[in-house]
Amino acid sequence: MGPLVLTFFIALFILLMQFLWLYVDDLVGKGLEWHVLLRLLFYASSTFVPMALPLAILLSSLMTFGNLGEHYELVAIKASGISLKRVMRPLIILSVFISMLAFLFSNNVLPVANLKFKSLLYDVQQKKLAFKVKDGIFNTDLGDYTLRIGGKGEDGETIYDVMIYDHSAKDGNTKVSVAKSGHMRQTPNGDAIEFVLYDGYNYEEKTDQQNHRVTHPFQTTKFSEEKVLFRIDNELNRTDEDLFKHSYHMMDLSQLQKSKDSLNQLLERRNTDFGKSLMQKYKHFQTTDSLEMAKQITLTDSLPNNSVTSILFQIHEHRRADIMEAALAKARNAHEAVGNMKEETLTRAEVIRNHDIAFHKKFTLSIACLILFFVGAPLGAIIRKGGLGLPVVMSTLFFIAYHILTMTGERAVKAGSLNLWVGVWMASAVFLPIGIFLTYKATSDAPLFDAETYKNIFEKIYKRKANQEEKQL
Repeated sequence: MGPLVLTFFIALFILLMQFLWLYVDDLVGKGLEWHVLLRLLFYASSTFVPMALPLAILLSSLMTFGNLGEHYELVAIKASGISLKRVMRPLIILSVFISMLAFLFSNNVLPVANLKFKSLLYDVQQKKLAFKVKDGIFNTDLGDYTLRIGGKGEDGETIYDVMIYDHSAKDGNTKVSVAKSGHMRQTPNGDAIEFVLYDGYNYEEKTDQQNHRVTHPFQTTKFSEEKVLFRIDNELNRTDEDLFKHSYHMMDLSQLQKSKDSLNQLLERRNTDFGKSLMQKYKHFQTTDSLEMAKQITLTDSLPNNSVTSILFQIHEHRRADIMEAALAKARNAHEAVGNMKEETLTRAEVIRNHDIAFHKKFTLSIACLILFFVGAPLGAIIRKGGLGLPVVMSTLFFIAYHILTMTGERAVKAGSLNLWVGVWMASAVFLPIGIFLTYKATSDAPLFDAETYKNIFEKIYKRKANQEEKQL
């Protein structure tokens, strides 16, 4: 249990650091409160459990049996008449129990964690940066007001060459205040910024209420000191979580099945309606007599034959071009409509496949925990190395291979180039025989990684070839 808990939280921490590196630009400089960041990290870490748990089981089982083998405890246990299968039995029961908990977590907890994480991350990304003023740059974080300062004093509060545009009336740049200097400070509760301006002017352009193009002379007000208070919104505006519930990441098994059935029915109905509307739009061509229509629009009633080409060329050239352009336009419209429907069908089919993948992944997490235990435990008994050295290297290589197979299969299924069962269960199908093979080798005391054994095998092969060559001579 010690190595399992340790490696689980180490893997979770590494994945959490990767998340922070990825979204650092969305988190820094927004004045987020500590409890918001703590909740975001907690929800994010919950979504990383499906990756951290199988890796922890693989590494901890490999470390445990590697330590037993390195200190010759497995030798002592086997010498007392206890087989490796019996030693592994309690850990197999524990692994089955963990797999059951992993399924319950994946089906009941993970959808809620994904919902909380995605909604909170979206709100954090939409939050504006904390108010900061840079010299010589117009700042628009004050809502209806635009601020520019020429410079700052050493105390960080004194400002010079201040210009403030008032856009609250939505009339353009009709109000502006300028001042030679001033002070800028944030209120104690942090919901407003107070500017105290010195030695400046307020300019306002008066416009006609009926016709804004009719202007009047500027209204100028001089002041020696003026206070301006800007309200700022530092609160995190939360979006209704119900808007995110329709994603397949936020559903359990029953919701996924219900949503998939609805999507299939909608796709079938959409295809049927499109086919009917397309046939309804163009079916009149089946009953149209093109010969009679051509006789009505041509200047002559004598047609050499009934071929379409001859009918078309009996019409005057300027009318002929119009008819051909109209026919081409109808063909292009039909082609475009069919192409758009094809794209829509492919998109809807991809969404349905994503639901299928999410449905199967509820089970692959549990199976992965069990399979990787049967890879790690016998592998540790075979290599007989504990600690965080060779076991970490071996488990990392195996887990990377497992993860690559999983991602490759899922992407192939999403693209529609691979069968659902083959793609989703590819990694489990590959690692299950590996686990069975390693377990068999470990229980039969086969020297799988003994260099001396392979050396003896190659020497025997070499001697056999040498003897055959001598006989031939």
